[in-house]
Amino acid sequence: MSDKWAALVIFGLDRQPRRHGELTALIGGVSRKVLTQTLRRLQDYGLVERRAESARHVDYRLTDLGHTLVEHIEALNTWASEHGAAVGGLQETELS
Repeated sequence: MSDKWAALVIFGLDRQPRRHGELTALIGGVSRKVLTQTLRRLQDYGLVERRAESARHVDYRLTDLGHTLVEHIEALNTWASEHGAAVGGLQETELS
């Protein structure tokens, strides 16, 4: 969970399984290579499951463990929305 993409992938898989291309479009700004690396890492941690119905149809879904992170990611997002301006203001003050 140390990179920005992991939280976005988990949040993107919260409501339904998605294919690689769907995740790329949903998240935006992530390269296919970085998304693949992130998905593999999340699989290694037991947070995401890869299901291949055929060679051309592979989807990714959260495991039960992965779902436990969603409310925490939402809480962090709420905090950032409420306090982001204050943090940004402090950073600007320090740079001045």
